[in-house]
Amino acid sequence: MRRIKLTLSADKTLIAEAKKLASREGTSLSSMFSRFLDSLLAGSRKTLRPGPLARKATGLVKLPAGKTDRELLEEALAGKHGMRR
Repeated sequence: MRRIKLTLSADKTLIAEAKKLASREGTSLSSMFSRFLDSLLAGSRKTLRPGPLARKATGLVKLPAGKTDRELLEEALAGKHGMRR
């Protein structure tokens, strides 16, 4: 794909941090920005629908009221690994 030059404006500190990040990743800021846009656009192009197994399982389990997904996961993992909360 042919590349063209693009000029963007951003906060000076943000640009400095982005350049450091690109350097640590061994890439250029331009390449990092292009990959970011590619991934962002790829996510918006396709709508993820549950697979057949997930669709079959939908509604099979009633979760306790008053607990967040995170709390339920923490409790399950603590129980699995023998940890007390």
